[in-house]
Amino acid sequence: MSTPLLQANGRAFAHIAQFHPELTALRRDLHAHPELGFEEVYTAARVTQALELCGVDEVHTGIGKTGVVGVIHGRTGKSGSGKMVGLRADMDALPMTEMSDIAWKSSKNGLMHGCGHDGHTAMLVGAARYLAETRNFDGTVALIFQPGEEGYAGARAMIQDGLFDRFPVQAVFGMHNWPQLRPGSIGLNPGPMMAASDRVTIEITGRGGHGAHPYQNIDPVLVAAHTITALQSVVSRNIRAIDSGVVSICAVQAGDLNAMSVTPGKATLVGTVRTFNPAVQDLIERRITELCSAVALGFGATASVHYERMYPPTINSRSEALFAMRVAEDLVGAAQVVRDLDPSMGSEDFSFMLQVKPGAYMRIGQGSENGPGSCALHNNRYDFNDAILPLGGALYASLAEQYMPVA
Repeated sequence: MSTPLLQANGRAFAHIAQFHPELTALRRDLHAHPELGFEEVYTAARVTQALELCGVDEVHTGIGKTGVVGVIHGRTGKSGSGKMVGLRADMDALPMTEMSDIAWKSSKNGLMHGCGHDGHTAMLVGAARYLAETRNFDGTVALIFQPGEEGYAGARAMIQDGLFDRFPVQAVFGMHNWPQLRPGSIGLNPGPMMAASDRVTIEITGRGGHGAHPYQNIDPVLVAAHTITALQSVVSRNIRAIDSGVVSICAVQAGDLNAMSVTPGKATLVGTVRTFNPAVQDLIERRITELCSAVALGFGATASVHYERMYPPTINSRSEALFAMRVAEDLVGAAQVVRDLDPSMGSEDFSFMLQVKPGAYMRIGQGSENGPGSCALHNNRYDFNDAILPLGGALYASLAEQYMPVA
């Protein structure tokens, strides 16, 4: 099955477009063999093999459990400018059952690449091959293939395993496909790109008993219902309208579906909180804890809140974001670059890298109406749009070339 080719400017795109079919084959092979975070054994092996065939100078494996880092030195070798830039792609899949009928659909029941990390990996391999073959830069490129983005904090694991000690980059860049943008377009902004992701678990303890005699019980289901309603006031009545915050209770567990007349003794609520501003994050955590305790107390029950800060917000460094915009404009033209892309309330563990290194996170458009890549992320019929593989590879490569230009 052939894949149409988008058009873009520059020698990096023209060069990478020559091996578009090979990148498509790699991407589809990865799609057919999805792996969860820290289990990317097959994926890491395919990446390692591809990097060695590309002629990169060094391949380091097992960083952050299953992470891979390739190293390419520029035209003047290790004695070059001394600069180093990091380019990151995530590799893991999702615990979802794929419902599409594509030839390369997942071969593993309950696992699929529903977010396009297979495409990100293939794009970075494309950049690696081009950079190794041309070496039109003065410095060193660290190609970071990261495990466990989908809830496993793989970026943090790689950092704790010495990623930036071993590869002391001056800046790091990452990107993600975005079905809401047209193929051939690139979007970002010089500030917040994605929200912090926190998990909140609320355990309500009452007194169980017979459902026909509620006056003898303290019903935690009733308390849970009032708590869910009360929590919707946290953002609307505590956060300034010009700030952003989301509180969503996404799961409720209480009692036994086969025991219709038994009031349970406990109820558990699980939800997510999304914010961009640490002060807003602190306020929401405090108000959730206060409200849950107060509501439970009003019914004679008790409530305990476990608030877990999982991913910090993904916030671009201004100078690196503006630099990435210029690189993107060189590739696709100013009209195809969205310089004020709205932040997403989703989260991304590239945020851990941006906490310790300056850099930028970008969106690369891949959606066309009812066409390839138009399906929403994390949908069980999602598939990456292979048409953008050369463009993504060229964007990665151009960031490295222009960050470390040959004198």
